[in-house]
Amino acid sequence: MSHILWKKCLNLCLLVLFVLSLTVPLSFAQEQTGKGRINGIVVDEKGQPVEGALILVESLKTQTKFQGSSDESGHFAVAGMGTGYWRIIASKKGYTSSSINMNIRQLTKNPPITFTLKKMTGFAALMADEESFQLFDKGNLLIEEEKYDEALGVFDEFKTKYPEIYQVHLNIGTCYLKKGDLDRAEAEFKLVLDKTLETHGDYKADTATSLRAFTGLGELYIQKGDFEKGQEHFAQAVEISPEDEVAAYNVGQVFFSNQRIDEAIKYYELAIQIKQDWSKPYLRLGYAYINKGDFDKALEYLNKFIEMDPENPEVPQTKNMIDTIERIKK
Repeated sequence: MSHILWKKCLNLCLLVLFVLSLTVPLSFAQEQTGKGRINGIVVDEKGQPVEGALILVESLKTQTKFQGSSDESGHFAVAGMGTGYWRIIASKKGYTSSSINMNIRQLTKNPPITFTLKKMTGFAALMADEESFQLFDKGNLLIEEEKYDEALGVFDEFKTKYPEIYQVHLNIGTCYLKKGDLDRAEAEFKLVLDKTLETHGDYKADTATSLRAFTGLGELYIQKGDFEKGQEHFAQAVEISPEDEVAAYNVGQVFFSNQRIDEAIKYYELAIQIKQDWSKPYLRLGYAYINKGDFDKALEYLNKFIEMDPENPEVPQTKNMIDTIERIKK
């Protein structure tokens, strides 16, 4: 083959490769774009429209994406998709996202889509927003340091920025409770319970939040000297979470710290019924029976505590207490 003929063949091959490099991706891309159109509505759990939800439409074959958003009536529309399978995702800050896979067509009308977004509550809402979580955590650290006025300032800033996270009022109520401002603490805890019912229709739908609110109310009524009302709220707290041994134990602790020993014993025993292999209620029952002057019962529970949890750092002190009781009994 002559040099000229060989050069022509080479140029022809290069031309074919160049044309193929253009036509293959172009043809593939055309499959992902076109005249396909979807529409629908985004609502919350109560059927109310959700404005400003992001609607993301992703091809299941390529990285092609389209997006839109819901208007004030919750409606949305997105166009430009080619025929094929797409994933449609609806999302908004403060809500759990929702998605659907759909075969979108260009020549026929695609059925409307309804997305129901559930509002995030409690720590789920906090964890979804790093900035809010950091601010919330800062307030909690101030409570631990007993800097209640500074903590209130942080939580006031938080509720201004994130008014939808009503659980912050639990922490505000706790600050007022620690400061001895019982009326304001009561108002905050009741606000949380009202918001829980308004949002979910049932206290048990947000157990952790309702539990803390009822426990807070129980504690403040005890501090007010209204033991009947305090016990009523503690009973509601335990009823909301009957399998929560920590809740029962904490109620016992509140009664114990207020020298309501018989009530404390009742809730420590309830904690043991729920979780028999948890050592802490046994130790507290030992202390409770010491307060009642029932040394035989006290020894029974203190020895049980040591038997169950021999590595616990409170064991040496407990052994000293047992020795003291045995000397007294002699």
